[in-house]
Amino acid sequence: MAQWTSAVGAAQLARQLQAQSPRPAGPGARKPPAYRALADGIRLLVLEGRVPVAARLPAERELALALTVSRTTVAAAYEALRTEGFLESRRGAGSWTAVPAGNPLPARGLEPLPPETLGSLIDLGCAALPAPEPWLTRGVQGALEELPPYAHTHGDYPAGLPALRAMLAERYTARGIPTMPEQIMVTTGAMGAIDAICHLFAGRGERIAVESPSYANILQLMREAGARLVPVAMSEGLGSWDLGRWRQVLRDAAPRLAYVVADFHNPTGALADEDQRRGLVEAARAAGTVLVVDETMSELHLDDDVEMPRPVCAFDPAGSTVLTVGSASKAFWAGMRIGWVRAAPDVIRSLVAARAYADLGTPVLEQLGVNWLMRTGGWEEAVTLRRAQAKENRDALVAAVRKELPEWEFEVPRGGLTLWVRTGGLSGSRLAEAGERVGVRVPSGPRFGVDGAFEGYIRLPFTVAGPVAEEAASRLAAAARLVESGLGGGVEPPRTFVA
Repeated sequence: MAQWTSAVGAAQLARQLQAQSPRPAGPGARKPPAYRALADGIRLLVLEGRVPVAARLPAERELALALTVSRTTVAAAYEALRTEGFLESRRGAGSWTAVPAGNPLPARGLEPLPPETLGSLIDLGCAALPAPEPWLTRGVQGALEELPPYAHTHGDYPAGLPALRAMLAERYTARGIPTMPEQIMVTTGAMGAIDAICHLFAGRGERIAVESPSYANILQLMREAGARLVPVAMSEGLGSWDLGRWRQVLRDAAPRLAYVVADFHNPTGALADEDQRRGLVEAARAAGTVLVVDETMSELHLDDDVEMPRPVCAFDPAGSTVLTVGSASKAFWAGMRIGWVRAAPDVIRSLVAARAYADLGTPVLEQLGVNWLMRTGGWEEAVTLRRAQAKENRDALVAAVRKELPEWEFEVPRGGLTLWVRTGGLSGSRLAEAGERVGVRVPSGPRFGVDGAFEGYIRLPFTVAGPVAEEAASRLAAAARLVESGLGGGVEPPRTFVA
């Protein structure tokens, strides 16, 4: 019986390998043999989770043809990986990826680190901040006071608590988009919302157009659902969308869904202007594509002079083309797993009906907490605290990176939680690997692309400030030196760092 659970095609693996920057040989060192470079490239893909563990690799002849190398080179690379514990094989079953005994399984998404590792490893992988106290505590206390009437019910509200649906509809109406409670479904976070939308609109094999780069966890969610991702390149810097490219993709590929982040895009921080929003809605409507707009960063404008454009759903107020997704996780706290969808009432009814086979509903207590905060003004107070903290963190991180790594390039976004950094020609994947060795965790650029794109980038979230930001930049500089020297030599274990 085969031990593999998925398969990687030769063409796909070749694209991912060819996108990698070559491993530096170090001063005076010889270029590694071709088989060694190939084995190193596959090992790096496995360590990053971009090729999953227990994935069947292409046959030697197939991969040799895709890479235009000899079959002997591929055979030697596979043998090296077997020796190192990154590959297992059996006659008749092929070869599949593995990790050596004692190694943790690589994460395919951007999961936060367990608390016990935080003393020695600075986590720049997860773009989430601590709760904005005292508002979390007050929200929970307010929810507990309002809980008793709900405790006498079954507790399942597939569309969400009526009070919270009405509150969210009222908030959209206040932003200039008339909305009824029937246009709102409360979900378990934004991920739950987008997962429900993908299952309703895009079955296995359907095309979904996505920004390139885009949010890594959503890309992985869509891959796991069997979607065929169609990347659409962003404009350079913070210019946001290239409408010409979007119109062409929507016309030629006819994707069932398109997923975009218009407000302080993750990972680039770009903010789409009003003309771009109007143009994309018109192009999606003409193509018959449902446009999923992620608004989770919309309240995180960090500079006082930022003028926010109208929401994308303002150009489709009925919600037939634009499905808007919001969440409490970025503006308030990631531990408050409350998200929502705004769409046409018939779409909401379909999503609610499909939910009966998923999670039935979102926790009542958390919904009551968010509703209490929004009703009392505590939400605005908490978001104000969040903006101030994120701005302080952004400024500290920018200053530290510019000091330690002046050759790295980036534009400073006016909002959001992430910095998209071009790493001066270094491989983002190798920087991520070296970072783990020197005590800083960063996600590499290819996690945010399709088939190996953005190898020369990393994403840095605004989650640390002051001395911790300075130490993080210092460790990134140490990781960069390791990569430049070919990851050679021993590495001192990271020292425990306390803010």
